[in-house]
Amino acid sequence: MSLVNPSSLFHGSPVVTRSPTLFNPTRKSIPLSSSSISAILTKFKEPQSESPFDFKSYLLEKANLVNQALDAAIPVRDPVKIHESMRYSVLAGGKRVRPVLCIAACELVGGNELAAMPAACAVEMIHTMSLMHDDLPCMDNDDFRRGKPTNHMVFGEEVAVLAGDALLSFSFEHIATATQGVAPDNILRAIGELAKCIGSEGLVAGQVVDICSEGADVGVGHLEFIHLHKTAALLEGSVVLGAIMGGGSDREIEKLRRFARSIGLLFQVVDDILDVTKSSEELGKTAGKDLVSDKTTYPKLLGIEKSKEFAKKLNNEAQEQLSEFDRRKAAPLIALANYIAYRQN
Repeated sequence: MSLVNPSSLFHGSPVVTRSPTLFNPTRKSIPLSSSSISAILTKFKEPQSESPFDFKSYLLEKANLVNQALDAAIPVRDPVKIHESMRYSVLAGGKRVRPVLCIAACELVGGNELAAMPAACAVEMIHTMSLMHDDLPCMDNDDFRRGKPTNHMVFGEEVAVLAGDALLSFSFEHIATATQGVAPDNILRAIGELAKCIGSEGLVAGQVVDICSEGADVGVGHLEFIHLHKTAALLEGSVVLGAIMGGGSDREIEKLRRFARSIGLLFQVVDDILDVTKSSEELGKTAGKDLVSDKTTYPKLLGIEKSKEFAKKLNNEAQEQLSEFDRRKAAPLIALANYIAYRQN
């Protein structure tokens, strides 16, 4: 049931016609929500490293730039209700791991932030859509996300579904119309890559197998299939899109693809561990829901300690894929892999 009074879809203001929204780095960045990056990072203890790279400053800077670009890309316009719903979830904060991975991969292969930003925003829009749909009563039926009521609790189920659909379609439009300084062939390749990683061979495949597996007795191989598609596919797409937009070679793109698959699976293993070791307040979302729904998770199959060992193995495998790149340029991706491995929410 909606918690807001459903006002008319139009407020009487003239409809704004769309032109490509460009990222303006001089524009003042909008603040993140209560689950801000700075608050998140206070709980993250980066492992000791010989590198002088300041990961916390890097992530805070990039995340705020992504937030600014997302704010510019999705202004409030008619129909107001749908755009408010889209903005409610997209600008609700979060770690911005996927867009930052996209930017870092682009910079690693010689590209720049501006070339990657539309693709970085697109993957965050799609990630947000997946969370909005995942939270629906017909899926996981969650009431809270990122410390706030979920989209359908505020705007109603119908609007939440449509807002998610709108984010999905707009993500492709945004890459096509807002990307600058990138060869058209690379833009086309990136759009194809993104479509594949979220379709019936990617995110959707993982989600449907996950739904069909509830209550079933499944093994580690089955669980890995779910999470390589449901979670890792979009992380893989984020990194690969960045590498494509940066003009990376086929060899560089494939190395980064393997890196991303490992951290994608790592992300889910850590998520499973946190679900049974942290509170809802610490996570900013409902804790223990996997246990309540009798969902198969890595801790359930392997136990907590074996799951932690598996996470460490995945992190090592991911970082091995970066060994041929310049260590200084790879520092953000190395730090992001460690962040995913050692995060606390």
